[in-house]
Amino acid sequence: MIQRRQTLWLLLATIAAVLSFMFPFVTGKEAIKNMQADKVIDAASDFFLLILTGGSIILSTVTIFLFKDRKMQIRLCLLGLLLSIVIIVRYIMLMNKLTNTTLALYAILPFVFLASYFFAFRDIRKDEKLVKSLDKLR
Repeated sequence: MIQRRQTLWLLLATIAAVLSFMFPFVTGKEAIKNMQADKVIDAASDFFLLILTGGSIILSTVTIFLFKDRKMQIRLCLLGLLLSIVIIVRYIMLMNKLTNTTLALYAILPFVFLASYFFAFRDIRKDEKLVKSLDKLR
């Protein structure tokens, strides 16, 4: 159901997660045996971050197609919120290992899919309340 707002928010979360593979979060210098090497951190630069971001892509895509089961959608959106927070924390942990760091413009992408999950959760909850209120009228 593409016309629902939560579907658009979840689609935005999927797109932002895919773009985080293509664009860097931060660039900086990494100390390797008394040498400075340039390091770019994106979603594919760390195995744990790769798994988390891939999981976020799968989670948001699956959640889009569960439009008939709003309670499950709410649970998956909450899981997506938690996953997004873990991704942001992991990015910050990796950023703290670098020296002379510069945040990229695309550092906003993890926050975009965090906000997208939140807004999708909010809209799914509104739909659930609307359906319950209509059931009371019957």
